[in-house]
Amino acid sequence: QVQLVESGGGLVQAGGSLRLSCAASGRTFSTYGMGWFRQAPGKEREFVAAIRWSAASTSYADSVKGRFTISRDNANNTVALQMNSLKPEDTAVYRCAATGPSYSGPYYSTASYRWWGQGTQVTVSS
Repeated sequence: QVQLVESGGGLVQAGGSLRLSCAASGRTFSTYGMGWFRQAPGKEREFVAAIRWSAASTSYADSVKGRFTISRDNANNTVALQMNSLKPEDTAVYRCAATGPSYSGPYYSTASYRWWGQGTQVTVSS
């Protein structure tokens, strides 16, 4: 089993920035694709961003393109989500997730991920 722990959430004014971090257990982190999802009250969970296990490419939801950046540090078993120009509609619980080893399928679906973190709250005031 792989444990994922998110941190870095909080309250920020619209237009501000936050950097989320996801720390993973295990010695095979470099073989997992990683994704970020979010869920606001009364809404369905939605895809935010993903990075391939090879780190060769990234994917973003249309709503965050140009504002959010996903990255990974395999030496420290961490994945980050840099969030700039935050909007009130970005308010949600953000969760990171990991695929199985050497995953090669799509990254936008929750079904693509084997392990999930508990989430961190991001609140953007208007």
